[in-house]
Amino acid sequence: MEIHRNIERTARFGLGLKIDNLFLELLGFLRKAVYSPIDKKIILLNATIEKIDEVRFFLQILWENKLCSNKHYILLETDMQNLGRMIGGWKKGLVSKTSATKAEERKH
Repeated sequence: MEIHRNIERTARFGLGLKIDNLFLELLGFLRKAVYSPIDKKIILLNATIEKIDEVRFFLQILWENKLCSNKHYILLETDMQNLGRMIGGWKKGLVSKTSATKAEERKH
């Protein structure tokens, strides 16, 4: 929110709004993933990872056009990288869990 307020007005309602909407979509996917069955969770986590990539792309455009400070960009980029690692680890755990379950089913 602090960064959004400090973006110049013309970018705030274009690029800033785009980034805000992507963040909200990302949060929506995560909320759905928490309460979904494993097979749907993996699909939602894939969509979340795509949203993270989109947010990172638009944040980079924001920074390259000097619409946010280096400090804010580094903070946001670091948070997005950490979020990506967490979601990727969650997905990897689910994939290995379902792979192990399917392998076990094939034995029987």
